[in-house]
Amino acid sequence: MMEKNKSKLGGLDPDVRFLLANERTLLAWIRTGLALQAGGFALAHFGNGGDGSEAAGILAILFGGVMALIGYSRFRAADKAIRSGRLPRLGIGPTLEVGIVILTAVVLAVVEAWQH
Repeated sequence: MMEKNKSKLGGLDPDVRFLLANERTLLAWIRTGLALQAGGFALAHFGNGGDGSEAAGILAILFGGVMALIGYSRFRAADKAIRSGRLPRLGIGPTLEVGIVILTAVVLAVVEAWQH
């Protein structure tokens, strides 16, 4: 029987492809957060302040920050799981992300309807 390779961190020495895929997933979470922040900034900065666009924009900016935090948390959990030779827990991150994106869409739709 082959002995498993141990890393300096005490876990398994994983296939680098899994670690890089985990990093790409983190970058996708960050892109989602940045997109929400950019849209929120545009809405807050260029929208009419009295119609709720500023509040909706600030909310989108904050949601973008939450996306980055969720992504980083999932990245760390997945890295730990990969290095210990097990599957990462699913967690609530993806559900929370979908909920935030839907909530952002509803808020932006209400602001747009309010303007017309």
